[in-house]
Amino acid sequence: AGRGRRRASGLTGVVVRPHSSRSAHLAPWVPVVGLEIHAQISSNSKLFSGSQVQFAAPPNSLVSFFDASLPGTLPVLNRRCVEAAVMTGLALNCSINKKSLFDRKHYFYADLPAGYQITQQRVPIAVNGSLSYSLCIDNKMSQMVTKTVRIKQIQLEQDSGKSLHDDTRSQTLVDLNRAGVGLMEVVMEPDMCCGEEAAAAVRELQLILQTLGSSQAVMAEGQLRVDANVSVHHPGEPYGVRTEVKNINSMRFLAKAIDYEIQRQIEELENGGTILNETRAFDSKLGCTVPMRDKEGQQDYRFMPEPNLPPLILYDAKSLPANMNHQQVINIDWIHERLPDLPSVKRKKLVEQYGILPEHSFTLLNEDGLAEFFESVVKQTQMKPKKVIGWILKDLLSYLKQHSLTVKESPVSSFLLADLLNLLEKKEISSTAAKQVLAELWKGEGKTPLEIVKEQKLELLQDQKELEQICQAVIDGHENEVMAIKAGNPKVLNKLIGLVQKKTQGRSNPVLVKQLLEKKLSG
Repeated sequence: AGRGRRRASGLTGVVVRPHSSRSAHLAPWVPVVGLEIHAQISSNSKLFSGSQVQFAAPPNSLVSFFDASLPGTLPVLNRRCVEAAVMTGLALNCSINKKSLFDRKHYFYADLPAGYQITQQRVPIAVNGSLSYSLCIDNKMSQMVTKTVRIKQIQLEQDSGKSLHDDTRSQTLVDLNRAGVGLMEVVMEPDMCCGEEAAAAVRELQLILQTLGSSQAVMAEGQLRVDANVSVHHPGEPYGVRTEVKNINSMRFLAKAIDYEIQRQIEELENGGTILNETRAFDSKLGCTVPMRDKEGQQDYRFMPEPNLPPLILYDAKSLPANMNHQQVINIDWIHERLPDLPSVKRKKLVEQYGILPEHSFTLLNEDGLAEFFESVVKQTQMKPKKVIGWILKDLLSYLKQHSLTVKESPVSSFLLADLLNLLEKKEISSTAAKQVLAELWKGEGKTPLEIVKEQKLELLQDQKELEQICQAVIDGHENEVMAIKAGNPKVLNKLIGLVQKKTQGRSNPVLVKQLLEKKLSG
């Protein structure tokens, strides 16, 4: 649904300069990107049948008579799917249509047994929304800009089955497990101008869907599939002919596919060629888009009203009839009141509550479960949140990424990290020793930070006399450095501090060592 319509709305533009010297006299190009996103609704059963929804189930094991389109079977609308679509529409600032209609979209393909898909072509469930998203300028997290893309509509529709092409046997196998699974199609207006913007908008949408629970939106499992409409034109001229890049299934490939397609179209036009209104696919191995099927002879989907489904009527607090059974109706206001905090609100709260940088709030929310981990550590430690965030992002997150682990799989719990940071905050260990303890904790041997500190004798030296003697020994053994410091080069002092740290195996407090060395050297 939503294909084949001309996009004629505004855009936020970047201009791309012509590449070849031959065309340097031409005006710059303006790329235009619009998206159609299919999100699988998080529901136990399909949109119009009671069949279970489960990823990677044995082929054709989750197919009801209706899914297989046996004669005489009728659709029964899944309430959960409608609620998920309303929730998503509200979160994206859409107007919810109190009356929406279902249509049949006809096309013939082996994985669509009925020969048509039930969708919402004429009056979708939600229209005229917007999505704000942020992206970095020049890859600098500290410089972020916020942009908005308009949402044209959100519609409910069925997914098709899956065709598996077996080239060796020259046959196609059909798995109908996915046939009839509920989808929300989110149609974004062409307000974007590059792959980075599109990827940032889809990432924000993904976070919103996951926060709402309306879709798990796991791209690797096909729960979020993106089609990109791409065209280029000169400023002040009408939009160019657009191509549609289909079924992009990762955020990285989305940005690459769009940027490649923009560049391809510019080069094609500059070399005197024309752009075909065609469907293309992104080949991730080659890093380019390739033609799929020609869209020139636009397919006639022969849309018609779905005769087996009445209009979908929704209510709000004002229009809800008094004698109506609440179990049998969907109340838009009731859903609105129960919307959770959306990612943008959560980020704002993290910045206000903990005094962290805005870019850190993005990292915390982008990693599933990291914000909760951070808040849990902050609650259990005396260390200031601004210092805790350093340990979370530099130490915890980098280790997890290095070992391809999720936050939930971390061998170091929030309790253990808080425990370790408390020892550091109480000045019972040095930061060098704290890193050593953390390295031990990653092994997941069930030891507490304190047990590791005692086992490896990492406690800070409390005996000041002993520390003074070590400082004196370092001074006596490094005459050149001492002369350099006395000659007015204070940076060399850091070397001496490091040597004391080495001698004490990281058990000395660097601040105290600095004071002792300064005192001795000024004497």
